[in-house]
Amino acid sequence: MTRTEKTTTPKRITKEEKKLLQKKTNQESLTLAIGTLENIQTNYSYKVNRNSKRLIHELLDLLKHEDQNISLSIRAANAISVLDSLSQDRRIESHIRTMLWQVVSNLEGIREQYFMTNPKSHFDSTCMVLQLFSCFTGIF
Repeated sequence: MTRTEKTTTPKRITKEEKKLLQKKTNQESLTLAIGTLENIQTNYSYKVNRNSKRLIHELLDLLKHEDQNISLSIRAANAISVLDSLSQDRRIESHIRTMLWQVVSNLEGIREQYFMTNPKSHFDSTCMVLQLFSCFTGIF
């Protein structure tokens, strides 16, 4: 390299660019999760019991519904809790259970990214869970 050539420095990512990249990543994860659930619903419906079919249909409605009052991370967290109980059903075949875990993995990425950028909301939600727990148990 000669003295007259300038070295290029890597461009710093601005907050707006970081938010756009995070939003794109979240949408990709959501699209993968919805695609997997639709695959289960259409191709494996004969292997899933009626209650599980209903839950998968409700999950698809929850994830596809873009309400301004409910953020994507909250919808993902709600879907994860339903998927957790669904994946523990003994009547579900192992390959379908694996597909449900894959959906959970995609949705957890959305939830973690939100809490990493918004640590105060993670603290607030933890406090809310503790308050609810104390109401039901009488502890704290």
